[in-house]
Amino acid sequence: FSLKELHGIFPWLVESIFGSLDGIIAGWNLRCLQGRTNPSEYSVALDFLDPSGPMMKLVYKLQAEEYRYDFPVSYLPGPVKASIQEQVLPECSLYHNKVQFPSSGGLGLNLALNPFEYYMFYFAISLITQKNSPATHHVSPSNSAYFILVDTYLKCFLPTEGSVLPPLSSNPGGAIPSPTPRSPAVPFSSYGMHHTSLLKRHIAHQPSVNADPASQEIWRSETLLQIFVEMWLHHYSLEMYQKMQSPHVKLEVLHYRLSISSKHHGSPAQSSYQALHAYQESFKPTEEHVLVVRLLVKHLHAFSNSLKPEPLSPSAHSHTASPLEEFKRVVIPRFVQEKLYIFLQHCFGHWPLDASFRAVLEMWLSYLQPWRYAPEKPPQSAEPLPRSVPEKWAAFIQENLLMYTKLFVGFLNRALRTDLVSPKNALMVFRVAKVFAQPNLAEMILKGEQLFLEPELVIPHRQHRLFMSPTLGGSFLSSRSPAVTDASFKVKSHVYSLEGQDFQYKQMFGTEVRNLVLKLAQLICQAQQTAKSISDHSAETMATQSFFSWFRFTPSDMNGSYTGNDLDEIGQDSIKKTDEYLEKALEYLCQIFKLNEAQLTQMMMKCGTAPDENGKKQLPDCVQSEDGLILTPLGRYQIINGLRRFEVQYQGDTELQPIRSYENAALVRLLFRLSSVLNERFAEQIEVLCSREDFVGRLCRYHLTNPHLVQKIRYSPVVKDRMSQNWGPRISLRFLASYRTLISLLMIYFLASWFHIGPVGCTFIILIGYFLYAVIMTFFFEGWKPHEH
Repeated sequence: FSLKELHGIFPWLVESIFGSLDGIIAGWNLRCLQGRTNPSEYSVALDFLDPSGPMMKLVYKLQAEEYRYDFPVSYLPGPVKASIQEQVLPECSLYHNKVQFPSSGGLGLNLALNPFEYYMFYFAISLITQKNSPATHHVSPSNSAYFILVDTYLKCFLPTEGSVLPPLSSNPGGAIPSPTPRSPAVPFSSYGMHHTSLLKRHIAHQPSVNADPASQEIWRSETLLQIFVEMWLHHYSLEMYQKMQSPHVKLEVLHYRLSISSKHHGSPAQSSYQALHAYQESFKPTEEHVLVVRLLVKHLHAFSNSLKPEPLSPSAHSHTASPLEEFKRVVIPRFVQEKLYIFLQHCFGHWPLDASFRAVLEMWLSYLQPWRYAPEKPPQSAEPLPRSVPEKWAAFIQENLLMYTKLFVGFLNRALRTDLVSPKNALMVFRVAKVFAQPNLAEMILKGEQLFLEPELVIPHRQHRLFMSPTLGGSFLSSRSPAVTDASFKVKSHVYSLEGQDFQYKQMFGTEVRNLVLKLAQLICQAQQTAKSISDHSAETMATQSFFSWFRFTPSDMNGSYTGNDLDEIGQDSIKKTDEYLEKALEYLCQIFKLNEAQLTQMMMKCGTAPDENGKKQLPDCVQSEDGLILTPLGRYQIINGLRRFEVQYQGDTELQPIRSYENAALVRLLFRLSSVLNERFAEQIEVLCSREDFVGRLCRYHLTNPHLVQKIRYSPVVKDRMSQNWGPRISLRFLASYRTLISLLMIYFLASWFHIGPVGCTFIILIGYFLYAVIMTFFFEGWKPHEH
C-alpha cells in the first residue's frame, strides 16, 4: 500500500481494533480477550499491537509524513469538553494548537491529532466507551489483553531502566520528527498560567536537536502519559470540586436533586444547579477502570524512583540532565497528583458500600507507598519485622498530605457505614490500618500537619495566592521548581491549591478524627462479638443435629422461630478470618492513634457490647412504651449493620401460621378444617372443662390452652394489643401433619409388626402410653405443650 492509501484506511483500522467512540462497534474487544480462553487470538492481538509490532510501525510511518486525523471533542472527558466548547483553552498542553472549527457542513469541534496521538486516544478511551458484555463479568481484568497492553506500553515509553527505544522506521537513516507547533485554528482564552511541554522547553536549550536523540523521543512518553491521565482521570474539574466543598453549594445541589425527583415541581431548576448535579452523576468508573489506573500509579512510582541521584561534585551540577531524567523528576506532581486526588475523592464519596471498593482502596494505598516501588531492596532479616518508612520520603508525604489525611477521614466515614462482620469489609479495614501503622509513617504525617498549621509570619497574602495556583507547573520534588525552601510553605501550597483558599483543614490526629477512630474501634469490637455469636450458633446447630435433620427437623423450625442469618453461609473459616482481620486492625489503630486498653474497655461498656448474663447476644437498643418495644436510633443502626438482631418468632395464631417445609400441606389444611369443626361444635364444653380446678381441668388445660398465654417472650417489637390477644382453649390437630410425627408413627407400627401386634392393638397401646405420660406431666409441668414441640 502507498502512504496515501494507508492514510485513508488508518482511521478505519483503529476503529476496527478498539471499537467506535459511541460503543456500538466492539472491535476486537481486548478487555475480554484472554490467553486462557482464546490463546491464538490473544497472542495475535498482542503481537500486532506491540510497541515494535506492525501497528506501531504503521503509526510511525504515517507520523513521518505529518498526517492529521480528526477526533471529536464531544467524546473527550466532561471538563475538557466543556472548556473547549466555551472557547477556554484547557490547561493540559496536549490540546494546545489542535482544536479546529468544523468544516463546511460539519457538526461540532474536532481535535487535529497526529497518528501516534490518534492511536493512543482510541486505545485509552476504549476502556471507558466500550460497554460491558455479559462475558465481561466472568473475565479477570488483570489477565485481559488490554491490561497487558497497557503494561507493555508503560514499560516501553516510560522505562525504568535505560532510555526510550527509538521508533522503528522503514527508512533506516531517517528519524521520526516530533510534532511541530501549529497555529491555533480557534481564538481561545486561557485560564491560569500553562506550563509548557518538557520537550519544547528542553529543545529550546539544545544547540542542535540531533545532538541529543532522546530529545526527539521524549514527546512520545509525555504524550502517552498525558493521554492516559486525561482519558482515565480527568472526569472531574478542580474548580467544580472546590465549589462542591462549599456547604451552600451542597445545599443547592440537594435542593436540585429533590426538585427533579418531585413530580409536582413547578419551575425548572437553574442551570448552575444542573451543572453541579452533572458533576456528581455524569461519570461512574468501573472496577476494571480503577484496576488499570492502579497499574498506571504503580508504574509511575517505579518510573519516578528510577531517577538517578544527583552527583555531589560541583562540576556535575553544570551538566544539563536529559529530558527523560527531568521527566521522571516531575511526572507525579505535575501530571498526576491533582487529577488523581479529585478522582479518588469522587470514588470515596460515590462508590457503593460493598466489597468492590477494594479496587479503589488498593489503588489509593499504592499511591501512598512509593517506597514499595523503589529499586533498593530491603535488608534481609531472620524475622519478618515491619519495614520502617525511610526519612527521604518525608517530602513526598508532606507534599501529598491530603492524600493521606483527608482521604483517610473519607475512608473512616465509609467504614463506619459498612458491615464489618463481612470478611471482605473487615479485610479492607485491616489493609488501611496496616499501611498507616508502618513505623515512622504516622510521625511523618503528623510533621506535615504541624508544618501546615504553622502561622504565616512573612509571606504576604497576594504572594501566597499566586504561588498556590495549580497552573504554575512547578514540581514539588524538583530542584528546578521556583526557589522556595520553606517546607511549611510547600505544604500550604499543596493543600490550598487542591482545596481552595477557604478550606478548613481537619487534623488527622485531632480530636474530631480521633473520635471517629474510637467509633470505628467500637464497631470492630461489636463486629467481633457478632462474629463470635454466629460462630457459637453454628457450632450449636451442628452439635444438636439428629437423625431427623435430613428432613429439616430442627429445634428452631419446630418452635416457629428463625435464628439464621445470611452470615451463617460464610462458614467457620471466614468467621475466623474476620476475627483475625478485626483483631489486627484494632491493634494497628491503637498503634497509630496511641489508644490504650482503658479507653477501649470504657468505650465497650458505654456502648453495651458485652453479652448478656446467659452468654447470648443482647437485643437491639429499644425502649418500652405503651404500644410495646420501640427501636431507638442506635437500635436501628445496630440492626442495619448486623451488630444485633431480634430472635424472629411467629407470635400470631399458631393455627394460621404459614405451612412449614416439614409439614404436609394437604394434611395441614384438612386437620385445620377438622379442628375448626370440633372447636365450633364443642366450644362450650371445652371452656367448662378447662375452667375446672380439679385434675380433669388441669389435664384439659395441659392439652387445650394457648402456649402464648403461658409465656410471653421479648423477641421483637410488637404492639400491645397484639400481645394481649387470647384465642381461648381449643383443639389443635396440626401436629399430626408433621413429617416427623408421621414417620415416628410408621416406625412404631413397623416395630410392633415384628412382635405380631396389629395396627388396632398398636394404636390402643400408643393411646394408653400417651395418656399415662400426659397424666404424669400434668402433675409437674402444667404449662408445657407436647404437641407444640
